[in-house]
Amino acid sequence: MFEKLALIGIGLIGSSIARAARLKGLARTIAISTRSAETLDEARGLGLGDVYTLDPIEAVAGADLVILCIPVQSYGGVMEKIGPYLAPGAILSDVGSVKQHVIKAMAPFVPKGVSLIPGHPIAGTEHSGPASGFPELFINRWCVLTPARDVDPAAVEKLTAFWSALGSNVEIMDAAHHDMVLAITSHIPHLVAYNIVGTVADLEQDTQSEVIKFSASGFRDFTRIAASDPVMWRDVFLTNRDAVLEMLGRFLEDLAKLQRMVRVGDGPGLEELFTRTRKIRRSIITAGQETAAADFGRPHGEAKTLEGPSGTLELTGAPAPQLDVNVEVSQPVREHGGGDDA
Repeated sequence: MFEKLALIGIGLIGSSIARAARLKGLARTIAISTRSAETLDEARGLGLGDVYTLDPIEAVAGADLVILCIPVQSYGGVMEKIGPYLAPGAILSDVGSVKQHVIKAMAPFVPKGVSLIPGHPIAGTEHSGPASGFPELFINRWCVLTPARDVDPAAVEKLTAFWSALGSNVEIMDAAHHDMVLAITSHIPHLVAYNIVGTVADLEQDTQSEVIKFSASGFRDFTRIAASDPVMWRDVFLTNRDAVLEMLGRFLEDLAKLQRMVRVGDGPGLEELFTRTRKIRRSIITAGQETAAADFGRPHGEAKTLEGPSGTLELTGAPAPQLDVNVEVSQPVREHGGGDDA
């Protein structure tokens, strides 16, 4: 499909792209560039690519697909370096969780003849780094592309085919609409998770230990989300500020209504709200974006063996596997992630 794929950054998302593209034969050559020599050595040790370099200019030379897999606030500096060296006819994309900022940061440095098609694979785990990736990450997960109206349709079609080959369901969306939708479905949930876990951390030491000791599944799921890459999520909130604040205001209004229901003992109101939200949970399962398995499909008891596109994965019953993702009968359930650098 592509002669040379250049990945700038090789964290969870970048390494998963590299693994899946290799498995599917989607690129003849995979070039990897990182800002850290240590991370580059780790990627080389894992055999994720063919070309390894600390110089992003070398990585993008002759590449017909370039994907930025770095924190979104790093885009401007990287684009200023690589822009003049992007090959005519190349497709330039990314994996960032915000899109309007990405377009503003990248577009000024895109030379004529290069198709800028920002992307966002809505998949991930709380882990980061080259070793955390796996080729099944994108299977049955949405990837949103936000090309400008004047972008070559053939380039959009080719990038769509690339993500489809990785297993994704691809949606074309306006960048502003993407940022608003993701603010409420991903960014606000992460903000809430960070806040709840931070509140627990601020409690007295003896109380904190009791909370952790008796943590129920709801709190455990918040800690999993709150363990996501801090640099990536710092950038998400700073670069999607307007949409996040708008959705946060709506959330706080609804929370105030819920607070009042509890205060006045409005049982029917609480039950009606919980019934309505329960239906939303079921609709997500029906859409294939989550599992209905007990305890979110986490492994228990005897060891289980799962078959996946990359081979066989054995899950032991007692401690959790290194990649602490939810697991269905056939493949892992993946939480939203986004670009993370190394």
